[in-house]
Amino acid sequence: MELQNELEVATFAGGCFWCTEAVFLELNGVKTVVSGYIGGDTINPTYAAICNGDTGHAEAIQITFDPSKISFGELLEIFFATHDPTTLNRQGNDVGTQYRSEIFYNNENQKDLAEAYIALMTRENTFGEPIVTVVSPATLFYEAEDYHQNYYNQNKLQGYCSYVITPKVEKLKKIFKDKIKN
Repeated sequence: MELQNELEVATFAGGCFWCTEAVFLELNGVKTVVSGYIGGDTINPTYAAICNGDTGHAEAIQITFDPSKISFGELLEIFFATHDPTTLNRQGNDVGTQYRSEIFYNNENQKDLAEAYIALMTRENTFGEPIVTVVSPATLFYEAEDYHQNYYNQNKLQGYCSYVITPKVEKLKKIFKDKIKN
């Protein structure tokens, strides 16, 4: 899906959306990051419904970005560097289908780039384990409840944030320092 002013949308599921949102909000060229749910059959899902794991939805983020400042390929690189794409339906202690690794493509170019990137990492055995990340067409994205939006930046001292998310953000800033907002 393309937006006016030549902005594009990328949709990623890589575990807890608090974690993925915090990472992508740091990037130059990223305009907005919205936490939400995608990929299931339940209409208007809630966090409570998602947590039981039977809605089919994944916790995901929808990124609106300026491709003249950061490419979809660069977003893919950061996506794979900041979560474990080799664990099925799990990221750390977060377990369930809602925490799966999935790229929801919004156009054929995104699909082709995602599939090529996974194929390259598979050939190079980047992670030493098979990549389980699925590439699927984007379906209706449901925005999560307000308290989930920008969660990390509003709750940095909360235990989960300081022990799980802060190390991810610090890793991002170290590895991708040239892509971080000033």
